[in-house]
Amino acid sequence: MFDSKEEFKKEFTKRLKQTGEDKDPGLAYAVLGAMVREVVEKDWVRTNKRYEEAGTKQLYYFSIEFLIGRMLGQNLHNLGIFPIVQKGLQELGFSLDELEEMEPEPGLGNGGLGRLAACFLDSLAALQLPGHGYGIRYKGGLFTQRIENGFQSEYPTNWITETGNREIRRDDLSVEIPFYGRLHPNLKDVEWVKAVPYDMPIIGASGGTVNTLRLWQAEISGRPLPETKDFEEYEAETAAISDRLYPNDSLVTGKILRLKQQYFMCSASLQTILRTLPCPIRQLPDHVAIQINDTHPAIAIPELMRLLLDVEGLEWEEAWNLTTRTISYTNHTILGEAMEKWDSSLLASLVPRVYEIIQEIDRRFKAQLQEQQCKEEAFKKMSIIDGGIVKMAVLAVVGSYKVNGVAQLHTDILKNRELKELHRQFPEKFHNKTNGITHRRWLIKANPELTKLITDSIGEEWIKKPILLNNLEKFAIDSSFLEALKAVKQTKKNQLIDHVGKSRDSLIDPLSIFDIHIKRFHGYKRQLMNILHIQSLYDRIKEDSTFRPYPRTFFFGGKAAPGYEFAKQVIKLINVVADKVNKDPLVRKHIHVVFVEDYNVSHGEKMFPAADVSEQISTASKEASGTGNMKFMMNGGITLGTLDGANVEIVDHVGKENAFIFGLHSQQIMMLEKHKTYRAQEVIEESPELKRLIARLLQGELSDGIGNISFIRKQLVDLNDPYFVLKDFHSYAGVHEKMVEAYADQKEWWGMSVKNIAESGIFSSDRTIQQYSDEVWRLEKILVRIES
Repeated sequence: MFDSKEEFKKEFTKRLKQTGEDKDPGLAYAVLGAMVREVVEKDWVRTNKRYEEAGTKQLYYFSIEFLIGRMLGQNLHNLGIFPIVQKGLQELGFSLDELEEMEPEPGLGNGGLGRLAACFLDSLAALQLPGHGYGIRYKGGLFTQRIENGFQSEYPTNWITETGNREIRRDDLSVEIPFYGRLHPNLKDVEWVKAVPYDMPIIGASGGTVNTLRLWQAEISGRPLPETKDFEEYEAETAAISDRLYPNDSLVTGKILRLKQQYFMCSASLQTILRTLPCPIRQLPDHVAIQINDTHPAIAIPELMRLLLDVEGLEWEEAWNLTTRTISYTNHTILGEAMEKWDSSLLASLVPRVYEIIQEIDRRFKAQLQEQQCKEEAFKKMSIIDGGIVKMAVLAVVGSYKVNGVAQLHTDILKNRELKELHRQFPEKFHNKTNGITHRRWLIKANPELTKLITDSIGEEWIKKPILLNNLEKFAIDSSFLEALKAVKQTKKNQLIDHVGKSRDSLIDPLSIFDIHIKRFHGYKRQLMNILHIQSLYDRIKEDSTFRPYPRTFFFGGKAAPGYEFAKQVIKLINVVADKVNKDPLVRKHIHVVFVEDYNVSHGEKMFPAADVSEQISTASKEASGTGNMKFMMNGGITLGTLDGANVEIVDHVGKENAFIFGLHSQQIMMLEKHKTYRAQEVIEESPELKRLIARLLQGELSDGIGNISFIRKQLVDLNDPYFVLKDFHSYAGVHEKMVEAYADQKEWWGMSVKNIAESGIFSSDRTIQQYSDEVWRLEKILVRIES
């Protein structure tokens, strides 16, 4: 039905007329989705059959979030039928863009962790590798962000529709998860929760391969409840498990819910994997690879042990050998707060048998360390259970056969500082796998104009081998190519203005420098430094009649965790400053501030291609990798940032002359932290500009009188500026001046842009996945038969 435009039009028209409405966009969207699903299902069945026939090893990627974005347009691209559908719909009076926007965006992720997982699934299918995702089907998603009086407000995300074209419910694969209970000697008085899988197809651009994203929904079990449990309470608690991503854990109830979610996902996934295992259980590592994406799924290690011991009847040594040859672990953070730790009492209550197994893992590992005469400090750091706390990152390292960081700097910090003792204990486990992004979504789909320019210049082979983007390098001094690139960027800027204009009355100068900062809100990502710099520009424009900078539009986007008051107050501050800047007739000629509400993948597809400047300003040593930096780079945006995370590798590839680098280096930051020699108050006293900005914060001048920004003042002053915002401020302001000067030389600027695009192929997730496959998972490429 998609072999030609005419065939598509004929079939689409026939089906639409059968609905009784041939002009309704909503029905058109449903009909198109059904047609795509029919095509995909054939390849989906064929793929699973090929995997079964081949008896091949398969990967299962466990992640608490998958930020997949809208799938209709991406699926059309990966099926190779996007132009046919786009032109066919246009001739029938429909806009494919409008139909795509009717698809509710799945609320399955928050930031880089979930987007990385989505990119990895895309690359696995494109490379024809047998790999699938396992997560949770969050009914309410993360949350929908609304800006009200400048503050972030959170509302449920209603993304689940009745069309059913994106997912298939698999009642036949439901499993039951045990919570609570008593060990006397077997588990009694258990609260059982049913886990029902919903499967989404992940379509490979290779043609034929369709892998699976399996998402679990929590439902009530038919088993009897303990006598003391109220049914309505049980029903509400069960529904909550698959309701919200990252429930507020500032209270104990939130902590319990998060732990429930993690165990629910891991137990359901492991039970299904073992149930469908095509070999004797002792051959598990030869047929199954499990990658745990950060510490959230680390409870998979003791849960797999439980299933091998209690269900399969194996002895401890054999079960441990199988577990530690099956599971590998990706660490995504350097922040201690994000290396999850659980109270022993909570684990003992919620999953008593699993906690008993964790205790035994800890006991045996400690005995091994004592036998090696491990020093007391190292022993304490390597203890899984310490002072009534279970350290999930330590458990993940001990129970995995490979452990990786996600950028070379990040991996080095893990090996030499954060997990130093564990690295000494298990040096063979640690390795680096620098993150990547799928160029199919972030360049080909998001920026068809740039895609065409590239293909017209170097041919099509780069689409399958993105490293060949380096063939663009010779065009960095080609005047006609640079003009064409500039025109593409202007087109994407205009499109972003139209996109943003749908939700706000905002006059944006399309010829201004587009400076874009889109990340989840956190202290170390330093959105605060950005907005303080904008306030300082405002002050200079108002007070210095000779200072009239080149026009710049500053875009912000991202969400703050509901319980993270500091980050929410930074959002408030941005909106207060934006309101002041944008309403001032003099200032708004030179700077403009836009906060993009409810930032998501669809917004990102508009923002990354439009950026001139990519704000990557995290405190050096704090960002594990980042992938937004790669998306900007691939679309010709130029990095303005610190030498942190993957920025280091970007600069290594493009050269320092093709980026704007500022601030303290990671070693300098770590030395200041180690020796506690940083004094924020001294930095303030030495700078009249900072002194004035801080005074305004303290006196409330940077507030509109609605709410307060006390957490910002507290962090900068009382807590000694833990993310070195003030220390790096003048370096940041200085590099902005250099950036504006560079933009004045347009030929030089667009040459820098070309260099960034040309070097971006190495940051394709295809490269990352191939490295994982070759060096960790040992997967084999499986060719799926395609009907002629």
